[in-house]
Amino acid sequence: MTDIRDAMPLLARHEGVWDGTYTYFNAQNEKIDEHASRLLCRFPDEGEVPYHQTNHYRWTDGKSEIREFPAEYRDGRVWWDNELIQGWAAEVPLDAFNRTVMLYWQRTGDPSLYLYEQIQISDDGQNRCRTWHWIRDGKLETRTAIQEVLVTKDWRKIDAEMNAAAEQGTTVPFGGGPGFGG
Repeated sequence: MTDIRDAMPLLARHEGVWDGTYTYFNAQNEKIDEHASRLLCRFPDEGEVPYHQTNHYRWTDGKSEIREFPAEYRDGRVWWDNELIQGWAAEVPLDAFNRTVMLYWQRTGDPSLYLYEQIQISDDGQNRCRTWHWIRDGKLETRTAIQEVLVTKDWRKIDAEMNAAAEQGTTVPFGGGPGFGG
């Protein structure tokens, strides 16, 4: 079995906890949404999948969401196929600086909509920026700009803290930017 960290060393640099802000723009470049995020990017030592990402989202009005993205590894890519998305992530070998990961995915059940995501990690591994292009029927529908900072590489500790807080009915502050705290 191929070790995903060896096969995808650039993606392995993303392992850890990332806090940030997602900002959404429509095709007319008008801001239509914004929320804080905490992403746990894991390469579990055990379990059914070699990569598992959990996205925590929080809006200023108190709304929150948690989304799970377990993924398989094959053919030099990470693959998702779940109730929300189907697609892949791959390192971009043309990037001589080894900063770029590209993703393609579709919303499950909506073949008219697909997304391409580009992730850039800083040379020091402390920051990353991501852009999503949402394309429906061949036309740009939405763009998402995401700015993130690495909180820690120790996702196990943060995962345990967030799970304990959820069991107690509390939350852990996260995110960045105006109005998001943390």
